[in-house]
Amino acid sequence: MRSILNVLHALGLTMVVFSLTLLFPYFFSRLFQDGADQSILTSFMLAAGSGLLLWLLTYPFRRELRPRDGLLLVFLVWTVFPLLAALPLMLEASHVGVALSFTHAYYEAMSGLTTTGASVLPDVTKLPESLNLWRHTLVWFGGMGILVLAVAILPMLGVGGHQVMRGEIPGPMKEEKLTPRIAGTAKVLYAIYFSASLLCLLAYRLVGMNWFDAWCHTASTMGLGGFSTYGGGFVDINSQAAEIVAMVFMLFAGINFATHFKVIRNRDLSIYRACPETIPFLRLVLVSGALISLYLFFSHEYGSLADAFRYGMFNTISVATTTGFSNVDYLQWPLFLPIVMLLLGACATSSGSTGGGIKMIRLILVIKQIRTEIRHILHPHAVFPVRLGARIIDQGVIMSIMVFMLVYALTLMALSAVMLLSGLESTTAFSAIFASLNNIGPGLGSVGPMGNYSALSDFQIWVCTLAMLIGRLELFTVLVIFTPGFWRR
Repeated sequence: MRSILNVLHALGLTMVVFSLTLLFPYFFSRLFQDGADQSILTSFMLAAGSGLLLWLLTYPFRRELRPRDGLLLVFLVWTVFPLLAALPLMLEASHVGVALSFTHAYYEAMSGLTTTGASVLPDVTKLPESLNLWRHTLVWFGGMGILVLAVAILPMLGVGGHQVMRGEIPGPMKEEKLTPRIAGTAKVLYAIYFSASLLCLLAYRLVGMNWFDAWCHTASTMGLGGFSTYGGGFVDINSQAAEIVAMVFMLFAGINFATHFKVIRNRDLSIYRACPETIPFLRLVLVSGALISLYLFFSHEYGSLADAFRYGMFNTISVATTTGFSNVDYLQWPLFLPIVMLLLGACATSSGSTGGGIKMIRLILVIKQIRTEIRHILHPHAVFPVRLGARIIDQGVIMSIMVFMLVYALTLMALSAVMLLSGLESTTAFSAIFASLNNIGPGLGSVGPMGNYSALSDFQIWVCTLAMLIGRLELFTVLVIFTPGFWRR
């Protein structure tokens, strides 16, 4: 019981910190007088007040977080923060044109914070600009993981961050540190993220976007989230220059930020080549985009090679990096092309990036392990260690990745079966779960790039919400909470 109260104490503090982010859309609303300022201010007071009350009530139980406490805190943060983020959306529901239920508001907030970018809003252009700004800012905060920012602050207030960071950083290699202290690591990652976001913002502005659209699309691009201020996204923007900016920064955000840090620190671009993920990620995405573009041209989907590459490359990079932007309805292409793009979204991005999916490093190690098993069949008495560059990978890491892949497949099948049992059509059911679990956003069928998730029932929305949460926290951080052993002393 004391351990849970300690976690709640840390949760209260993070709630207060998170509530401060609501001041950004509040001042924007006051400046441009879009009428949403009172709803946002009320939401800020509720979020800050509840967090402060929880922090004060549990103050006598504060102590350093243990690894188990960190896992519980991560789970609670990623379930409570969407609730706080949904408050202004619910209070301003009348501006959306329809009654925005708690289910839909919570889903929209979860989609932003998990950088999924799927939406249930029938028309985003009807939102007050400050709330549209808020949706996109959620993606930006969620991109690096809002706890990465929090662990830079919590140690100063007596709450250690290492246990939290283990549950938050994506990918199997969680022990590598960029700086000696975990708070320093968080600051370094966020400094790179902020700097790249600033460059992206300026690039969007230079190609003709106004500052509002430039920031919103910067947040979605760097967070690999895919929200847009336009109902049709890049279809409505219709700017090749903006699409080039988006492609460059989507690829940047799909690379491990630890690798970016090492390149900047050593001023050596060859580090990208030495990274086991960067070149495979870029090669897989760019070669796939080129092949899809050539297929579109030679199958006469587009009359010119330039158009084929414009649409083929942009949408492939967008889906493969789990962003979810689209500049055309690619469901009108031959069906196997969108399926290939979704499969890329499940595995292409690097660990330590802002993308979703199982991550490139896991795919590489699984392929290497498969090769090793085949060689063992041919030479049963030989020893073939799995290497990643010059490093020999421990079999414990390989086993954990294999178990992850098995649990991933079982989770995908189980949640898809639930969607089918709920009465949803098969293509939409499977692709909605696949896109949610991998934080891609658009799927196939009615949840494709030109549609959204608003037609799903409340039950189906909650299943997709769960899939987004599980995918963002990479399965085990969520699933372990529901095991009896987690709650035993």
